[in-house]
Amino acid sequence: MMIESQIREVFDYQNNYLKQLPPGTPREILDTIDFSDTHVKILTGVRRCGKSTVLAQLTTREGISNILSFEDPRLSLFEVNDFFKLEKIFEANGRNDIYFFDEIQNVKGWERYVRVLHDQKKKVVITGSNARILSKEHSTSLTGRQISYEIFPFSFSEYLNFTEATANLASFTDYLVQGGFPEYLTSKKNDVLINLFNDLIYRDIVVRHGLRNPDIVRELGVFLASNIGKVFSYNNLVKNFDLGSGNTVKTYISYFEDTFLFFAIPRFSYSLQQQIKNPKKIYGIDTGLIATLSMSFSKDKGRSLENKVFIHLKRMGKEIHYYQKNGECDFIVSKNKHIEFAVQVCYELTPENLDRELNGLLEAMTDLNLEEGYILTMDQEEQLEKEGKTIQVKPVWKWMTEH
Repeated sequence: MMIESQIREVFDYQNNYLKQLPPGTPREILDTIDFSDTHVKILTGVRRCGKSTVLAQLTTREGISNILSFEDPRLSLFEVNDFFKLEKIFEANGRNDIYFFDEIQNVKGWERYVRVLHDQKKKVVITGSNARILSKEHSTSLTGRQISYEIFPFSFSEYLNFTEATANLASFTDYLVQGGFPEYLTSKKNDVLINLFNDLIYRDIVVRHGLRNPDIVRELGVFLASNIGKVFSYNNLVKNFDLGSGNTVKTYISYFEDTFLFFAIPRFSYSLQQQIKNPKKIYGIDTGLIATLSMSFSKDKGRSLENKVFIHLKRMGKEIHYYQKNGECDFIVSKNKHIEFAVQVCYELTPENLDRELNGLLEAMTDLNLEEGYILTMDQEEQLEKEGKTIQVKPVWKWMTEH
């Protein structure tokens, strides 16, 4: 428990600090967040991707400074009943109709208080860095009362804005190598990305879940980073890391996904049971971070390009599977269970790989009755016609600016 004067001191300090900060690069997701309804807005995403900046930009846009970050160690004794003291501080600040809470999951029982605010027709925006904690805690108290938004590191357009560059092959090459974490792009120090990885491993996985062997978790993370875009099976990981059972590995992979560090995607099947059984592919949150963890990934431009396309599709809110029968297609892209198009990613189309890339894509398009298909490359552009299908070959950087 805290007394009101302690909370006010932290609130005043944080607000004064925020006023001194530059506004930051405007994030595209701001255009999708409005307050025309009273749904609780939940912003999730990997650490250091810019959630707090988005929150601050929202307060500026709305002309209100009722914001408090619970990452502040001075709030470690803050309890759910202390929110009512914070309300008085917000009211004294001028308005009490919109509330902004950063990393609110640090307060046990927060969801009950947010439910009270919602019932009072107040507008609430909260952030959190762990998908499972937020979804688990608000699943009952806030069912039907919330809208979630996933924040990612900079998109290509945001990267161009941040670096004041224009969209072309050179700027995209830099983006592919450096990734989109704002702090790293400012400092260009690899320690920023290494420290981020360590925080995700130790703070968000090992400590949060009470795991006894942090070295295995870290080694598994580095292994996954070295195998981006590749199929993996739980049984093979059990053997490689002596983790006891497939269920243990599944749990560890879910922890990585909860922190938004890695994403495991299933092979496409109309059968959900088959999707669960089939081997999965692994992708990472950011090409710059993954390259820092894995020498093999940093040298493989094709896998880096594939990962960048994957994250862009995730940012678009798409459901993503890979396709594999006689051939293979990198991504089957859906929205609300409706299959929209297929994507093959190839760093460079050559006479040696053209048939393989084309046939895998055409097989998926024919099997799934798709009219739209892409082969995304580093810098090739043309239109191909085969078997009555039209396939657009496009540079990834152009495709990203169009989508």
